[in-house]
Amino acid sequence: MTWRAATRDDLDTYYTDEFPDYVDDLPSFITATGPKQYALAFDHPHPVRKDEVPDKDFVRRDTWQTDAAGERQHAEFDGFDDVLDFIQHPARNDPLGGSEFALADPGLLDQPDPRPDAVYYALDNWERPWVLLVDIDAKTIARNRAEAALPQDTSHRDDEALLEATGILDADPAGYPYAFADIDQAIEYGFEVRDIFADDFDAEETMVVYSGQGVHVYLLDTDLAHRYDAQSREVLNDLLLESYDIPIDPVVTADRRRVARLPYSLHADVSRIVQPIESPQFNPRTATPAFLD
Repeated sequence: MTWRAATRDDLDTYYTDEFPDYVDDLPSFITATGPKQYALAFDHPHPVRKDEVPDKDFVRRDTWQTDAAGERQHAEFDGFDDVLDFIQHPARNDPLGGSEFALADPGLLDQPDPRPDAVYYALDNWERPWVLLVDIDAKTIARNRAEAALPQDTSHRDDEALLEATGILDADPAGYPYAFADIDQAIEYGFEVRDIFADDFDAEETMVVYSGQGVHVYLLDTDLAHRYDAQSREVLNDLLLESYDIPIDPVVTADRRRVARLPYSLHADVSRIVQPIESPQFNPRTATPAFLD
């Protein structure tokens, strides 16, 4: 199974030739105006127009312009085609437009137009409290497995030392801080969480998304019973971590400003397509972009 970081040419090919074919498959709650923001990460910082502002390797862009009171005035993106234009050519199609805080025009620089190393959308925990996401990362599973394999106290050892001592760092995919078995375990945990949502929370609309190095598990019921405030999200974290012993990232569940990888975007670290999955037997090989075929 090929496991490598995407190059700039790979990113350009994917977002130009492949990603547009997935736009119609995006979950219904992700639209040009649905999340509060879209966000992009770059592998190299890119300048903004204002000289005194540091170069940016991560930018957030609101989907609505608001007034001083925070009330929405008009949409920044007329449709998802505009979002797509921003993803494909962030500096050329920056929603900030003529603002001095927009990304600098690459035509005036001695460096190329930036390409997104990752594409995110805002979870809007308080504006859309029914969008609940639980993150399970293969790196956490690998770290826990390494700690369990060593008899001595590991609290003061860094991740790389632990993974090297237990052979995980050398296991396929070699050089990554987990093994394929840890990704498989993350996927299994993801469907276990989905079952907990259905059985313990009477959830009807759930989704498991392969995130490239783990899974995201969504609870998406829009009724009042499934609108989660800060306290209820902390209770959910405790339930999954302590009662079910599932190694989630509790910050992702609770953080009101958290962003998540956009489904069908590319996880550039591993060249895999982020995508909804239907079975714990999902094979990441099937998430291969065309440029790897």
